[in-house]
Amino acid sequence: MRNVQVVLGVLFGVAVFLFLDYALPSRETVRITNTYNKLTDLGWNRIFYAAPDTGTVENQQGLRDIRFIDTVKPNGKPLVYRNEDTGLIWPPYFKYDSSNLHAVAGDLRSTSESPRWVSITSYGWRNDLLTIFPNAISITPVAGPGERPTNWPALVILVILGILLALFWRAWNRFREARISPAVTRAERRLERMDARADRARERLGSEAREARGRFRGWVQSWRPPRR
Repeated sequence: MRNVQVVLGVLFGVAVFLFLDYALPSRETVRITNTYNKLTDLGWNRIFYAAPDTGTVENQQGLRDIRFIDTVKPNGKPLVYRNEDTGLIWPPYFKYDSSNLHAVAGDLRSTSESPRWVSITSYGWRNDLLTIFPNAISITPVAGPGERPTNWPALVILVILGILLALFWRAWNRFREARISPAVTRAERRLERMDARADRARERLGSEAREARGRFRGWVQSWRPPRR
């Protein structure tokens, strides 16, 4: 039973980590190389894109018109962002300015000969196999490729979650000490009394069985002829 609890606890921890890693905002210093719109065929990976009620446009063939922002990291590796509104429900970024953000991104495009570095705040994952992209939330110009602005939104959210977790843990411990632990103790005592009664019953039945076997042997021996 304990092994099952450990496995469930590990799985829950991994799920929470993946959820926070996807949903929390991240910041990356990059250089914007291109901005464009592309008709994209969404399949089972649709869950990683904006909901249909956020103003996204899809044609009759199910192709969605999505804005993309091509960027390059200081180490030369490419990083592609999508630029979609998020709506009011999930994730709770309340982004409705994807058109304005696309204009800002287009204005900040640059070349490797004359780079202009920006810090893009986004959420989500970039995965080539799953064809998913992080969603850009905001773009801020920075002085150079070595500048890494502090990710204050993620830090604030993590601090708030830590405080809520501590409060929940404290309330849970109080509830457990006040309600669950006494109930478990009472249940254990009942089980101990039941075990004691069961032991006494087994001993009584064993004694009665031994007495019955003794009487049966005596009765059988009474029918045997006496030895000469």
